[in-house]
Amino acid sequence: MILCVRFGPETPESLLPRLIDLLGEFTPVVEAAPPHEALADVRGALRYFDRTPAELAAVIRVRALALYGVDCVIGAGPNPMLARMAAREARPGLTLTVDDPAAFLRDRPVVALDGVGRATARTLCGYGLDSVGRVADAPLAVLQRLVGARAGRELWERARGIDRTPVVPNAAARSLAAERSFPYDELDRAEHRRALLSLTEELGARLRAEAQVCRSLALTVRYADRSGTSRTRTLAEPTGHTAALTALAYALHDSLGLQRARVRGIVLRAEGLGPAERAARQLTFDPADERARRIEAVVDRARAKFGPKAIVPGTLAA
Repeated sequence: MILCVRFGPETPESLLPRLIDLLGEFTPVVEAAPPHEALADVRGALRYFDRTPAELAAVIRVRALALYGVDCVIGAGPNPMLARMAAREARPGLTLTVDDPAAFLRDRPVVALDGVGRATARTLCGYGLDSVGRVADAPLAVLQRLVGARAGRELWERARGIDRTPVVPNAAARSLAAERSFPYDELDRAEHRRALLSLTEELGARLRAEAQVCRSLALTVRYADRSGTSRTRTLAEPTGHTAALTALAYALHDSLGLQRARVRGIVLRAEGLGPAERAARQLTFDPADERARRIEAVVDRARAKFGPKAIVPGTLAA
């Protein structure tokens, strides 16, 4: 049995390691899914503590609230996909447990399945496969002709409640996050972009210091009513180059279409980390790009010697 624990969107991401440690008191198999989610394989814990999934989830919820003031919703299912889907529908204070995957999935829209994006959903709906139940009833060969051999098999299995994805402990190391909070509800778009520049400067410096690159960025914007919006986008190539990170962060922010939004804080997360020495880089004939990278290397050395604020962009100097 897998628990998907979703902490409130107002939870500071700096608390996530402590909350992961809290889950680790019940099971060693805990996978962080920043910024506000974690998966826990509790099959052994259920036997050890002699509790049902709902009872164990209630204990976790009470301890998170008592120790850190963090409320959470929890979904329980036989695999990570079903646990995540249950958590999305669970109400605060209650645990939604999936006991019958077929009945739970059958009437849901096909886009609710993991790995089914808008383009795939549009293709499937064009052939009348608009619900998970209809996809489950379709022959495997038909799905493979529509979306490809591998994707078709994965879709066919997930529509039947089968998810072979394991819960991987210590997965938090696969991402880096930085956060900026405003002293008051910030409506100025220029201040939002200024915060984004500060975040990409920090993440880029951390990536290069650790000789890593990231494959994608995830942006989370928190509002005054404690709600939040998240967007994720893949970089053109794995990189730790601040200019590339900044351009993508700005594009993510623009995609939200915020108009006079009362923003309380911004979180930017670099995902899909890997060693920089294994990353391929597309060479260009643009001398400005090479010059920017050389300047970036000099700035990194100056900051390492004199401190992180020795050299900052002019926009952040005020």
